[in-house]
Amino acid sequence: MRLASPAVKVLAVAALPLALAACSSGSSSSGSTAAAKPAATKDPNANLLTGSQLKKALAPASYFPSGFAADPSLARDTGNTYQTPSTKSAAKPHCAGLGSTSWISLTGVEGVSFAQNSYINKNTSAELDQEIDVYRGRTAADVVKDLAKVVAACPNYTDSDTHSTVKVTGASTAGLGDGAYTITLTDSAWESGTTLIATRVGTAVVIVLSTDGSDNGAASAKKLTQQIVASLKAQSNKAKQG
Repeated sequence: MRLASPAVKVLAVAALPLALAACSSGSSSSGSTAAAKPAATKDPNANLLTGSQLKKALAPASYFPSGFAADPSLARDTGNTYQTPSTKSAAKPHCAGLGSTSWISLTGVEGVSFAQNSYINKNTSAELDQEIDVYRGRTAADVVKDLAKVVAACPNYTDSDTHSTVKVTGASTAGLGDGAYTITLTDSAWESGTTLIATRVGTAVVIVLSTDGSDNGAASAKKLTQQIVASLKAQSNKAKQG
């Protein structure tokens, strides 16, 4: 769970050694050697959206129903730089993290940029969290796929507040982005459950958490996902156009 802003690091690119051109052995050779130009180093983060750009793709305050207000303490992003991606073992995830912001980190993979915030209903305590994480290459697809492994490793966990058992179920979801996975959390001690949706959009993954509604937050989670996906696609197109 990413509750504090991760350290943002600038990716260090190793300099390539200069390749020396071979000398001619002909009698007319001057005997000098010419240094070849080094091959251009490919930026692994080229064309990936930054945290500042992702922040613009999150649903604005005007999107949320009356009664919801942003929690400033939970707003985070990586700004205009990228963090170094990392992978850690997800064999034994901290299952209780499914009920928290940045639950996607239970896959054990951290991307290069992200933006997130949370809206809370002061009257009902309902919560709507939104986040976008960006990864290199095909990693985003693997992250969504690996959520099934998280659910398999976490069929249930104990709620630290109610000390009751939370049941965890998950399934692939059609009709959202380039592929999606939905996780549902239910507990007999809760008034309503929680719905989590992770949706891939190219190299990004849109992540939402909803406890809003009597349907375990399912409808509001899907609606928020659709809002962010559309906005993210627009932001990506804008970035490509320069």
